Amino acid sequence: MTGGLSEKPPRSPGSLRLLGPFFAENRNPVLLGALSLILVDFLQLYIPRIIKRVVDDLTLYRATGRDLLLYALSILAVTAVMVCLRYVWRRCLIGLSRKVEEGLRNRLFSHLQTLSDSYFGRVRTGDLMAHATNDIGSIRMATGMGLVALIDSVVLGSAAIGFMIYINLRLTLYVLLPMILVVFGTRIFTKRMHALYQTVQASFSDLTEIVRERFNGIRIVKAYNREQASRGIFGRASRDFVGKSLRLVRITGAFFPMMILFSNLSLTLVLLAGGRDVIAMTISPGDFVAFISYLAILTWPMMATGWVINLLQRGRASLDRINRILEEKPEIADGPLSPSPLPRFERIALEGVSFSFGNGGPPVLRDVNLAVGKGDLIGIVGPPGSGKSTLLSLLPRLYDPSEGTVRVDGIDIRTMKTGALRAGIAFVPQEPFLFAGTIRENLLLGNPLAPEREIRKAVEMAMLSETVEAFPEGLETVVGEKGIVLSGGQKQRIALARAFLKDSPVLVLDDPTSQLDMETGTAVMETVRSLAGSKTVFLVSHRLSAVRSADRILVIENGRIAASGTHGDLIRRGGYYEGTFRYQEIEETDYGR
Repeated sequence: MTGGLSEKPPRSPGSLRLLGPFFAENRNPVLLGALSLILVDFLQLYIPRIIKRVVDDLTLYRATGRDLLLYALSILAVTAVMVCLRYVWRRCLIGLSRKVEEGLRNRLFSHLQTLSDSYFGRVRTGDLMAHATNDIGSIRMATGMGLVALIDSVVLGSAAIGFMIYINLRLTLYVLLPMILVVFGTRIFTKRMHALYQTVQASFSDLTEIVRERFNGIRIVKAYNREQASRGIFGRASRDFVGKSLRLVRITGAFFPMMILFSNLSLTLVLLAGGRDVIAMTISPGDFVAFISYLAILTWPMMATGWVINLLQRGRASLDRINRILEEKPEIADGPLSPSPLPRFERIALEGVSFSFGNGGPPVLRDVNLAVGKGDLIGIVGPPGSGKSTLLSLLPRLYDPSEGTVRVDGIDIRTMKTGALRAGIAFVPQEPFLFAGTIRENLLLGNPLAPEREIRKAVEMAMLSETVEAFPEGLETVVGEKGIVLSGGQKQRIALARAFLKDSPVLVLDDPTSQLDMETGTAVMETVRSLAGSKTVFLVSHRLSAVRSADRILVIENGRIAASGTHGDLIRRGGYYEGTFRYQEIEETDYGR
């Protein structure tokens, strides 16, 4: 199973620039943290010097109780300073990684909200969830512990080698011989690790998408007894993720033991050569113990090399993926016109509008021409799939026409600020969507500062009062994810009330009574008709009685306006409208009996 972002694209060379602003903004804390970390490393390197003196004094039988106490107090003092400095570097450097995590996550979320609807049609939600969690977490680890381990490796490694050279150059050369093998091994391993990290993270996206989709559709899964099949799909995706992760583990699993092997090889060489030097009295026992202590310190940078590369490769792969999203440009972009003053919506016109989705399919709309004056009630009808909903989506610029122009007050809406355009349009989609908050929070979505009396009025207009009063918590009732605790009709009326509360000059309704019973739907339509004159209303409905009193009714067939006129005009003309109306009239008569 693959998705839009699950395939492995080329690395973006500019992805590292995403981190630049965070380091620049936190320059002083980063410098303080790095300095504290370096001081800790040097203090850690100083302890073997104290141990050298202790061993030499003990082997020469010149150490006194007072001397040993002073040595012990010196080690405690150094340790106390190291403890304080460790707190400082963790606060500064690990704190930076948390700021990077927060900043990138906020930027990613903000950018995704600017992208057009078509982007979300080709990219899976599971991929985006993986980016916002797994990828951001990997970047945090790379900029936090990865940076710390990198500084540690460079400073501790370089300084330890320096002290070892100071003690004995020949022994140091023995220690460094395995390092040549480390360099070559690292170059081979890192390229393969980066490619595998991309694959593993893509597989994680697939797994996340399957979980999201199955839980969103859990009622359908249960209704069709597909639990076993869902477990099978999830199991296959899980096994795929584990398999790819194990391929990565085979690489990293060989890399870390290689570091340990080379470290122990160095220790073996030191014991063989250095032990003979101690016997021959070429170096003192204290120097030999100090040398081994520095070798133990050097072992950490050698071993940490694999871990650092692991973190940095994972972080870089994740940063590349995040950067590819941030480089996406919205197809629906703001025009150059200032948002002030807001459009008055005196006239809305579609001029030669055609539209096709970007998947190579046939045109959904063909050469649509329409002029609508302020306060008009425009009914739109037609068979399923004729392009009615797409036509409505062009008004708030959820899509742009492939050909032709949509104008408001004579101005091409592509030159307007989208915020200014959409502020004047209240939109009720065919499938009402509610957020997992309270009824009140969902109502206030388009008008957060609406007073209580306006909220109550909108609730009454949508025939929602009895429903709200039936809930013990009233407007404070939590509706759950996607309004799961509500019926389809209740969700539809909340969506209507939300649009009424926005009180915009243009009201766009896409089949707003499809889930309401005949009596409630008729009452809602009376409310909508009462708004005509003060608002421009576009009303799509499969129930033709809902548009009967519209100022003009458009019949859309195969993406074209096949007929236009009042209810009486279209009845006299015959065709789709007259036949459908007569059929529904008989149905409604039978329903009323």
